[in-house]
Amino acid sequence: MSLMTFAYLIGGLVLLVVGAEALVRGAARLAGRFGIPPLIIGLTVVAFGTSAPETAVSVQASLSGSGDIAVGNVIGSNIANILLILGLSAVVAPLVVSRQLIRLDVPVMIGAGLLCYALAWDGRISRLDGALLLICLVGYTLFLVIASRRERNAPAGDEFVTEFGPDETARPLAWLLHLLLIVIGLGLLVGGSNLLIEGAVALARALGLSELVIGLTVVAVGTSMPELATSLLAALRGERDIAVGNVVGSCIFNLLLVLGAGAAVASEGLSISPNAQSFDFPIMLTVFVACLPIFFSGYCIRRWEGLLFFAYYVAYTLYLVMFATGLGAIDLLRDAMLWFAFPLTAITLLVIFLRAWQRQR
Repeated sequence: MSLMTFAYLIGGLVLLVVGAEALVRGAARLAGRFGIPPLIIGLTVVAFGTSAPETAVSVQASLSGSGDIAVGNVIGSNIANILLILGLSAVVAPLVVSRQLIRLDVPVMIGAGLLCYALAWDGRISRLDGALLLICLVGYTLFLVIASRRERNAPAGDEFVTEFGPDETARPLAWLLHLLLIVIGLGLLVGGSNLLIEGAVALARALGLSELVIGLTVVAVGTSMPELATSLLAALRGERDIAVGNVVGSCIFNLLLVLGAGAAVASEGLSISPNAQSFDFPIMLTVFVACLPIFFSGYCIRRWEGLLFFAYYVAYTLYLVMFATGLGAIDLLRDAMLWFAFPLTAITLLVIFLRAWQRQR
């Protein structure tokens, strides 16, 4: 394994993060210049921008024939979004969860996950399936735009107004600078995705790991860096509802946009490995469903719940590495998770949900 492999990985990640930032900032400012409300910008442009690295990597992986990286990138990013990013953000500061998130966005996230799992049941997400996911994305985005138009005035102190709202002091030709930022951002995303895919494939071959495992771990965490940075920064600033909304919105876009685009551009669609079908997809759906009782308990993610999320992500990653390398201790880890950790967590989640439900009554 050469130093060039690490150079490709690190260089690709840096270009993805910088490119996503440039794309989001340029597109949001350009939209603001044309009078698009900041709330709509936040729900659409910013949500797409934080998923741009995953989109670039999955599309490039599909075109280059590395379908396992594309699939692993989506599943791994979503698991990392909930367990790693929300977990670390809640450890920094307890996170506020809005009622709309529980009533609309989390159910949509779970529904999108179930739809993708159903489409992958035959071992492949075809180009037609990818087109269906993209149509669902368009419908979801239109719904957000229509619903957000009811909120004509963004609340004071809104993060999107502060970060991406129209610049009243902007010069008349400032839109050209915003357009240039968009072009630069897209170019950096393409270049970064190429480097990251090349480095990830080389790393998988050097370590004897499958491309699926590399996609679920290295690539997934790398492409989730924009979400991680956004959520941690929002938690530190006290804008804790944004930290949660960013993660849930990103999971929805990952499933509908990233997986849909990846399947649509591949000549034969995306093949789904048996291990992804039997293990990784169910883990992702379980993580999604686990959000409901935790989010519902006082509409807050507490520090101990964040630590629980983070601990499960460490265990999940450890299981993947042990499974890929064939270490004998994997049976002990699997039995401990299956017969102790999972039942204990399920009971805890049930108690949390029942207490929260009683308080609501």
